[in-house]
Amino acid sequence: MADIHIRQANAADLPAIHDLVRELAIYEKEEAEFTATLEDYQRDFADQVFECLVAESEGEVIGMCLYFLTYSTWKGRMLWLEDFVVRQAHRQKGIGQMLFDALQVRGVEMECRLMKWQVLDWNEPAIRFYEKNESVIEKNWWNGKRFFI
Repeated sequence: MADIHIRQANAADLPAIHDLVRELAIYEKEEAEFTATLEDYQRDFADQVFECLVAESEGEVIGMCLYFLTYSTWKGRMLWLEDFVVRQAHRQKGIGQMLFDALQVRGVEMECRLMKWQVLDWNEPAIRFYEKNESVIEKNWWNGKRFFI
């Protein structure tokens, strides 16, 4: 396996990050719902709406964790993991674990008390990964959402 480097994303990584999210949307059979543009990503990254860790191999971004700081009224600072994906061709090589470990370190650096995310109920590989990492998979909360546009 080639050397893998985990690092904070920069603006030059945004096209690759956007492509990875599209790959995730396709995997989740929801590509039509993926409407955020690269320009949206560029604006929001510049405005510090989100941060991202990337896994890089031989100059190519092959995985990422996109996250942002939010707040739990019960616990305090919380990291929200919005998307976590490794390119299909690079899965099962430990890259996801490297990213997840780095994200946990980042959460501690940001003085967060917990991290939350969503996982689809049919995504057994992801569920097994999170359970292997001693994560709690909540099954008693329902998601709500409201679109503005």
